[in-house]
Amino acid sequence: DKMSDYESILCVKPEVFVYRIPPRTSTRGYRASDWNLATPDFTARMKITAKGKQCFVKLEDKTSGELFAQCPVDDFPGAAVEGVLDSSRYFVLKIEDVSGKHAFIGVGFADRGDAFDMNVALQDHFKWVKTSDKLKQEEQQWASEPSKDYSLKQGQTITIKLGDKDKKPGATAQPVKPSSGGFLPPPPGGSGIRPLAPPPTGAIAASSQQQGLLLDPFGSTAFGSAQPAASQSQGGSDWGEFTSTTGSGSNDWVKF
Repeated sequence: DKMSDYESILCVKPEVFVYRIPPRTSTRGYRASDWNLATPDFTARMKITAKGKQCFVKLEDKTSGELFAQCPVDDFPGAAVEGVLDSSRYFVLKIEDVSGKHAFIGVGFADRGDAFDMNVALQDHFKWVKTSDKLKQEEQQWASEPSKDYSLKQGQTITIKLGDKDKKPGATAQPVKPSSGGFLPPPPGGSGIRPLAPPPTGAIAASSQQQGLLLDPFGSTAFGSAQPAASQSQGGSDWGEFTSTTGSGSNDWVKF
């Protein structure tokens, strides 16, 4: 595979603290509280790379970029990269040299987000490795199965029946019956429904008079024509005659 010849960078962290750690005291795991966290032995740059399915955690000098230690990772989580029991920011790496000798060192981050990025980079890589292996197995399984020949043999034919050709020349489509949720049919003629009788003549006259009252509520028809306009007949004055409260016919003004 040509992709296995190229090395890709999965994650780079500019600052990581490196510690010499004591041997494991129990089978449960390591504790960062047993390390001298205040004074790390080395401050390096971490680079996580991948070459094909192989993954490496490299510790380099921050200034020169010279390789300080390398941790080959075969699986994650696993023995190569192991988290401590009492913190999510510290890990134990199994570093190896070219001769195959290995040792265990501790690394830690000042920011919890850097430790999270390291975990995600390793998880994504090995998730891709498992998916690639699964696809390769399925491909090999399909290749091992005998191929099936779906071609027509000599003399074989295919018959296709079309529905329009089976219809008779004079056949007509059946009318579609209305569903129960449609409109109700009109009532049949002569079903015994009687027409309404017209109102009597007197009722029409009374109705016309009431209609006139509604149309002219302030006219003479509303209050009757028997009221004389007494105020306008005396002296032709529009103001009429003012009388006192005693009812006398004097023309004196009422005093308040």
